Amino acid sequence: MNIVPFLRDKLPLPKLFKDTLFLRSFSLFNVPMLFFIGPRVVELTETTAIIEIPLNYRTKNHLGAMYFGVLAAGADCAGGVAAMKMIYESGQPVSLVFKNFSAEFLKRAHGNVRFVCTQGEEIKELIQKAIATQERQELPLKIEAFCPGKFVEPVARFVLTLSVKLKKAS
Repeated sequence: MNIVPFLRDKLPLPKLFKDTLFLRSFSLFNVPMLFFIGPRVVELTETTAIIEIPLNYRTKNHLGAMYFGVLAAGADCAGGVAAMKMIYESGQPVSLVFKNFSAEFLKRAHGNVRFVCTQGEEIKELIQKAIATQERQELPLKIEAFCPGKFVEPVARFVLTLSVKLKKAS
């Protein structure tokens, strides 16, 4: 039984709580490492996805800053949850994967980190194109990471190539 849509659509809970519950239940069963680092949905709209990962004993390095692997996972999570939202809303069986990844680490992240993806409209168009053409479509996603209250400028920038394709009926 797929409980994720039930949790998202039927329970009388606040939207951000349901979005976080969806993200964590998905990660628990599909990408346990994401579940381990405890991402939380701060915002998930048609245009923007913001995910926060806490700085704690699971996520920090020997210098007390967020470990670069956790920063990479946060960027993956922000882009992935934005795409999963659009796929869910399309009602079509679309698969997603990230093809390439590049990162620029600008400052040490000595606090909770928020990962921001503002390409929701472009992701929606990409998914619609993949459904219409039934061919793989790709889009570079730009994601920035911030430490709210610590720095105004980003602590890291990422570019991940989102690749989507309509699943074939079996």
